[in-house]
Formats: sequence, C-alpha cells, structure tokens
Amino acid sequence: MQAWMDILLLIFAGFWLMLPAFLPNSAAVIFGGGKPVDLGRTWKGKRIFGDGKTWTGFIGGITAGIFLGIVQMMLALNFDPNGLWGFAPFPQALGVITALACGSLLGDLCGSFIKRRLGIERGDKAAGLDQFNFIVGALLLTALLFPSWVYANFLQGDHWISLLAILIITPLLHRGVNIIGYKIGLKKVPW
Repeated sequence: MQAWMDILLLIFAGFWLMLPAFLPNSAAVIFGGGKPVDLGRTWKGKRIFGDGKTWTGFIGGITAGIFLGIVQMMLALNFDPNGLWGFAPFPQALGVITALACGSLLGDLCGSFIKRRLGIERGDKAAGLDQFNFIVGALLLTALLFPSWVYANFLQGDHWISLLAILIITPLLHRGVNIIGYKIGLKKVPW
C-alpha cells in the first residue's frame, strides 16, 4: 500500500511542478491577438511561425505561468515543510518557474516553426508535435539553466515516475483543454 502511495505522490508532484509549463500554452490563446512574433516574415518562402503566435500571447502566456508558479511557491512554503511540492529555495525557485514558463512557449514556437517547414498549416494536426513541443521546450530550457533541479525532480531515483506521468498526462490534458477552448470559442479547431 505504501508503495502505491509513493507512486501517486510522485505523479502528483511531477504534475504540480510542471503547472507553470502547462498554463502558458493555454493562456497564450486567451491573451493572443495583435502583432505576430515573426512580424509576418517568411523563411524559404514560408511564414516563420504564422499569425497564431503573437507577442501579446507570448508575453501573456509567460506571465501567467510565472504568476501561477509564484502562487505555487507561496503555497509550498506554507504547507510543505518537506519540500516535495516546492520548486527550489528562493531565488532559484523564481528562476526555475521562469524557465519552465519561457521554455514552454519557446517549445511551442519551435513546434510552429517545424510545422511551417513541413507545410502543415495553422490549426492542422501534427501528431506528437502539438502535444509535446511545449513540455520538451520547458524541460530542455530548465535543464540547461537548472540541471540539478530537473535531475532531482524528474530523473533521480524513483522520480522518473514523475517524468513518465507528465509524458502520459500531457496529451490527455492538451486534448481536453483544446476541446474546452474550441467549445467556448477561443480555438477554431478542437485539437
């Protein structure tokens, strides 16, 4: 029984720690509009990112992710004396949160760049790429800037369970959020 509780805790801890990376992708849709990040420029005859990636969405998404991370950090300081649900000691925690939020939308931009190169139009499906680009971006940037934090929370000992859970939960969460966005009129397609 204790082993199952430990596994569940690792799953929830991984999800909790990645929330600042999950939120920016959705928040960018809410804050979106305005000037595209690529300013309408093309590369090799194709748009770099497309009209769906805007500066207001990019900045709004990152800000939302950082804000959520700060709220989580405050909750962890007050309710988690063992540190399982915290990001790191302050000020490193703020750096980790910022890396997760920025990496998420940088990964999303990379995904759009790849889709444009492959001739996949905005809103068209790209299996795997659409679901994992922001998580890969978040983990890569955070691992680059805070490798010991990524190792301790997603690779060391049994913490690989947290990483595996994130990789399983992400496509399900991505699909669910997109369906909700479609139903309330924020997205043109439900994927």
